[in-house]
Amino acid sequence: MALPIINSLACCCSYGKAVTPYLPQLYKLPTNILQSWNSPGELKELYLSTNPFITALAFSTILAFLFFVSSVINQNNSQVDRFWSILPSVYNLHFVLFAKLSSLQTTRLEIVFVVGVFWSGGYSIGSEDYRWEIIRKDMNPIQFLIFNIIFVSLAQSVLLFLITTPSYIILLVAQVSPKTSTADYVFASVLIALIAIEFISDQQQWNFQEAKRKYNENSELLHGYKKEDLDRGFLVRGLWSLSRHPNFAAEQAIWIVFYLHGCWTTKTLFNWTSCGFISYLLLFQGSTILTEKISAGKYCEYAEYQKKVGKFIPKIYIKPFGDSPRKRKAENKSL
Repeated sequence: MALPIINSLACCCSYGKAVTPYLPQLYKLPTNILQSWNSPGELKELYLSTNPFITALAFSTILAFLFFVSSVINQNNSQVDRFWSILPSVYNLHFVLFAKLSSLQTTRLEIVFVVGVFWSGGYSIGSEDYRWEIIRKDMNPIQFLIFNIIFVSLAQSVLLFLITTPSYIILLVAQVSPKTSTADYVFASVLIALIAIEFISDQQQWNFQEAKRKYNENSELLHGYKKEDLDRGFLVRGLWSLSRHPNFAAEQAIWIVFYLHGCWTTKTLFNWTSCGFISYLLLFQGSTILTEKISAGKYCEYAEYQKKVGKFIPKIYIKPFGDSPRKRKAENKSL
């Protein structure tokens, strides 16, 4: 049996009932796939007889191996980054497909999937996150190889699956409470609002970097940008005057709200799927610390910016940074 027998909402978020009994399937899955490889009918039967959580977990580990091999071949450690905003939608689609093929109500899952598609985007093919190069310089080749295997490839790949595990809970809920409610649409609306904030902040940063590039190349001052802002070297206008990382803040909030949607659906305050969003928050904390360390060493006014503007949550009681003109130092003009 691919799904546990659900008698109550509490059973849906019980790790011992929803996951533990199916872990042995993970060990048998590779052999079962090889035995069914040449038969579409057998593959479909295997798909429907395997717990969807296990299928998704296995897929994430296979991807981890492929990410590692690709990173070694291409000498580029941003293989996971390129699929960062795509994979959660792939996992959500998997849960929708499994539910449909199992004749379960999928409206709630479809809402989750559609919202996830709005969030999906992707990174430029061929590019590499500049932070990997900085980390690489602080390690010897063997250390970085281990770091690449365990964290960059495996941990991040599995993480992108774990943040979607509330969808598995929502799938289980469909067995006992299939109808959607107003709350489902409220959660979807909040998520779309957060996605819009992330998109706007990313676009503001991209526009600023383009304006700075042209200014540094030929002193061209694009409309809407002041010389003092470009000389400073980092963005302090728009959403970036309220938060030092408004895009990161919105993205973290997206997965917190998604987790809370699962909690609301099961009428619980806390469940095991929290491991996904908590790990996501920890990753962003570490990433932000490194980013800010780099920025503080590059821009002499960044320390002042850190004092006046909150890292993620706005300091409402302080006047937004960059509202009043100030003298700029020439060394801020770089990149």
